[in-house]
Amino acid sequence: MIMKVMRFSIFSFLLVLIASSCNNVLESRVSELERRVAKLEGGGATPTATLNSTPINNPVVEPVEVKPDGPLPEFNFPSDNFDFGTISEGEVIDHVFTFTNVGEAPLIIQSATASCGCTVPSYSREPVPVGGTGEIAVQFNSKNKKGNQAPTVTVTANTYPKVRKLRLKGTVNSTN
Repeated sequence: MIMKVMRFSIFSFLLVLIASSCNNVLESRVSELERRVAKLEGGGATPTATLNSTPINNPVVEPVEVKPDGPLPEFNFPSDNFDFGTISEGEVIDHVFTFTNVGEAPLIIQSATASCGCTVPSYSREPVPVGGTGEIAVQFNSKNKKGNQAPTVTVTANTYPKVRKLRLKGTVNSTN
């Protein structure tokens, strides 16, 4: 029994010793960082006041797309919007967006993704030659969709810019 108490005491003492030494190291590192920040900011104010009083402005920066050199394909859609009007819940709408490649190189669609699972795009995987036409078929399923709807299809291709948005819109009336 006395051995157990002694082991516990020694163990507790070691834990306290380790915790206090870790705390001293941590406090030392924090103090060093505060001194460095104060030095970088001119040293006039206390680091804590400077850090807490300076607003942080971290805007979201979108990467800038650089136009590639050389001949490029180019989409020409008669319209990249389709209004399907008012439909009843459960109806399926099919629409085909037709385009012409009015660029100077074959157009290759890399992907077409929808903004929600209710919309499914499909497209030809074959390159569309200069002056040729292509299609992007979109199917919108209004099951469990009520009210105003505006699904978007994002098309990525070897064009500049790389991304093109196709939009559907309409109203879905409840069947209840």
